[in-house]
Amino acid sequence: MYPEFRSVMVKEMIHMVLTDKLSGKVYEPDNATEWTRTISDTIKQKLKDMGYDRYKFIVQVVIAEQRGQGTKMACRCFWDADTDSYAQDMYINDSLVCVAAAFGVFHY
Repeated sequence: MYPEFRSVMVKEMIHMVLTDKLSGKVYEPDNATEWTRTISDTIKQKLKDMGYDRYKFIVQVVIAEQRGQGTKMACRCFWDADTDSYAQDMYINDSLVCVAAAFGVFHY
């Protein structure tokens, strides 16, 4: 049997990546694109390292300037509820807000 996508473990991993990559950073529009690419690539690689060989991954990272505004994100998915899942986490400091979501879709 193939490993089940464990959302709790993936959320913890995302939290560690966001903290590692964004701790002490100040929002810079010129750097945000590179930061999102680096964070999403890191999350994707760590998912592969967790042994989810039969899964396809979608990783979405959004970084925005923190100005006290509200932010809402939503997604809809059509998938197999028995095998597919997702995890997300958020990082906030005085300068920026980052939301990262990782979707694991089992490849039959």
